[in-house]
Amino acid sequence: MNPLVPRNIEKYQKHYSDSRLLSKIGKTFRKAGIKAVHLVLILYYVLADKNTPKRHKALIIGTLGYFILPFDLVPDLLPALGYTDDMAALAACIKAVYDNVTPAVKHNARQKLHTWFGMEDCGKVDEI
Repeated sequence: MNPLVPRNIEKYQKHYSDSRLLSKIGKTFRKAGIKAVHLVLILYYVLADKNTPKRHKALIIGTLGYFILPFDLVPDLLPALGYTDDMAALAACIKAVYDNVTPAVKHNARQKLHTWFGMEDCGKVDEI
C-alpha cells in the first residue's frame, strides 16, 4: 500500500459535498494542475453513474472527502508537496474502481475540463 494513501479512507466521507468539491477544484487547479482536476472529475462521474457498486461509491466519496480537506497527511498549503498525498489517493481510488471508468465517464470528464478551462486540446491530459 502507498504510504501517502491513508488507511480506511472511507472515514473522510463526512467531508464530501458537491459544493465543497467544486470550491476545492477552483482552488486546486492553479496549485495541483489539470491532472488532479482530471482525476477528480473521473471519480465524480463514476460516482454519478447509477451502475457503480455501493462499495465503490463509498470509496470514491471518502477519497473526494480526503481531497477536499486542506490539512491531511501532507497539508495542501506546502509548495510542491502539498498535493502529493491527494494525487496518490486519487490514483489509488481510480485503480480500485477502474472497471467503472467507462468511455462515457472519460468523455464527460474531458468535456468538463474543456468547458471550465477552455482547453482546446484536452488530449494534453494523460489518459488514465
